Amino acid sequence: MTGLRTVIHRIDRSTPVERDRAVDALRALAILGVVLGHWLVTALVADGGALRAASPLRYMPWLTPVSWAFQTLAVFFLVGGHVATKSHASARARGETYGQWLRARIGRLLRPVAAVLTLWALATGCLLVAGADFRTVHTLVKLALSPLWFLVVFAGLTAATPLLTRLNPLWPLAVVLHVDIVRFGFGGPAWLGWVNLAAGWLVPYALGAAWTRGELERPRAGWVLFGGGALATAALVLWAGYPASMVGIPGAAVSNLDPPTLAVVTFGLAQCGLALLLRGPLRRVTRRPVVWAGIAFANLSAMTIFLWHQTSLMAVSAAGLLAGRLPGLHTAPDSLVWVAARVAWLPVFGCALTLCWFAFNIHERGPRRPTGRPSRVVRVHRGPGRTPPEAAPRA
Repeated sequence: MTGLRTVIHRIDRSTPVERDRAVDALRALAILGVVLGHWLVTALVADGGALRAASPLRYMPWLTPVSWAFQTLAVFFLVGGHVATKSHASARARGETYGQWLRARIGRLLRPVAAVLTLWALATGCLLVAGADFRTVHTLVKLALSPLWFLVVFAGLTAATPLLTRLNPLWPLAVVLHVDIVRFGFGGPAWLGWVNLAAGWLVPYALGAAWTRGELERPRAGWVLFGGGALATAALVLWAGYPASMVGIPGAAVSNLDPPTLAVVTFGLAQCGLALLLRGPLRRVTRRPVVWAGIAFANLSAMTIFLWHQTSLMAVSAAGLLAGRLPGLHTAPDSLVWVAARVAWLPVFGCALTLCWFAFNIHERGPRRPTGRPSRVVRVHRGPGRTPPEAAPRA
């Protein structure tokens, strides 16, 4: 325990006073929201020798508020836009080229992704050779690799950061609005919705750039975004026919997330407003060394947690099949009994994710540093303008 306390206080002392700890806290909360959200609404139902994906939101619509609490992707992009634009400005001040800056940031995304793709390529081949049901294999691979869509979009926005530093968020919001008008109002082609995959997430990313410019510092900005986004989302759900769930539901005619709709974008505006309002309280609570150490760890492990949390769920589900159809793992998510059982399984998912962290976090940390160099946990918290490219905060 003494050693742990020493590490905790070391991390706290090594963090410059000018560092905005609220940024790291918001990222950690966004990660927690995505992980818990997937673990709570993703079910693998054993059905006639095959596994199929299901959601409790389809059987119990009253659980829809769960999707409001745990669909935190807009906060990811808000923080990502803020950190990327700030990082790019710092890199230019140090004399780095755009190519150097981009390689450093994209490299941190690709190393952990390569490990996920390699493992699941091997697992898919083994399952098919062993005669596993193709529908089961398709379901597992789709769930395991579903987080990668986020990284593709994020990588694209990161590459475009120099062009987005002055972009007003109203422009991509207008694109989303017009796409939905054509798609839903005039019966336009379904493929048109995929334009919103970039435009929709560009809205919070551009808000992050506005944060860097100092345009969102006043509490009024947070209240306007939160109130306006919430009212617009309520109106779209109540009177424009958009689904109330902010995540996709298997079998539903329309998904707010796949591809993004105007409703999920306005909901994201409300989330961003709330995130901005929470900056003050988060700055105060993160002054506690224990809290800050946990947030620092979550940020240093962000990619590992994000990429492997679905695999952890599936590993527990597959192991559980050895004991038969277990409530909360393999049964239909259609009752409160399933909900209670699923909540009880969450610590087991957490243990499986911990094992994945031990096995694969090395890909996120990168090559072993030479002896005598300070810990990357320390280097990652050296403050704005002094953070080396390879240790810049993740977004």
